This record gives sequence, C-alpha cells and structure tokens, in this order.
Amino acid sequence: MLLFRETFPADWLPRVKENLGAVLVDHAHLERKAATTAITLEKYRELFGRVHELNAIAIEELQHFELVLRLLERRGIPFGQPVRSPWISGLMGSVRQGNNHERVIDHLVCASLIEGRSCEKFQILASALGDTDPELAAFYGSLVESEGNHYAAYLIMARHIDEAETDRRLDWYLDLDARLVRVPNPLPMLH
Repeated sequence: MLLFRETFPADWLPRVKENLGAVLVDHAHLERKAATTAITLEKYRELFGRVHELNAIAIEELQHFELVLRLLERRGIPFGQPVRSPWISGLMGSVRQGNNHERVIDHLVCASLIEGRSCEKFQILASALGDTDPELAAFYGSLVESEGNHYAAYLIMARHIDEAETDRRLDWYLDLDARLVRVPNPLPMLH
C-alpha cells in the first residue's frame, strides 16, 4: 500500500525508544495538526462535496489527540510546546500557491504522505515496543488502520479531482519525501 522510495534513517528507532516522553508530546501535536488539516481542506471548492468525510477524519484525529493526552497524563509527562518537523515543513512548503486546482491536489498529496508515514512508523513502534512497553505497543498498533485509511482517503480525493495531475504530483512528492527523509534530524520525533 505505501509507496515510499526511501526508508527512514536507522538511528530513528533507537532515538525514539530512548525518548518516548518527547515523542508522545510530538505525537499529540501531530494528531492536533492532522485534525486541523482535515478542517482546512474543507475550504477548497473542489472538496465541498467531501465535507462530511473530512469532518469524520478531523473528529477521528481529535479523538487520537485526546488518547495521546490521556497517555501523557497517565505517564506523568507534561504536554509541551510543539517542535517543528523539517520533513513536514519541507513537504508543506512545496505546496503550489495561486492556482486553487493545483494547490488542493498538492495539499491532499502532502496530507496523504504524512498519514502514510505515520502508518509506517506506528507499525514499527507497535512491533519494536512489544517487549519493553506493551501498553504503548498496543496503542500504536491500534492506530495503524486509521492512519492507513486517511492516507488512502486523501489520495482518492485528489484523484477524483484530477487523476493525471495527482499521479504526476505524487511522483514528484515521493522524490521530495526521499530527499527529505535523508536529511539528518537529531530530534526525537515521529516525523
């Protein structure tokens, strides 16, 4: 299902496992931003017919945000400031401006890739944390299907607008993703 051309760096998983508190705070902010993204997409005329679907994604992301907040509270980890992701900023910074048709397709493809990377990393965390943190492993495992569904939903929305342009931009964004993934990021964060 996932189309990525580059795997994340080998040092990502050890860094995340050593800094689960910071990663959980980052995860909370990512869920909040994912909800905001779904609502922001409703501004595009091309997606007016998909408002209920986008609302459902936003609600699900807010539920995930709440679940991560509760996890933070149970573990005594304070909710803190968000940390800017160079990978996400690199993707979103390349969304074309001006032409609404182009912008909505780029925005949807970026949202899809972010959800896809989350799906990928949640699967890895579910497996990697099974022996050391079963609660967190089960939690990440429980999110995989939802993230995969959001990945597919955003791509389908973009293809319904313009399949050829979506496929062209997806190819372009997969190359960008591969370049961005190779840029070192020493911070303990999901993306």
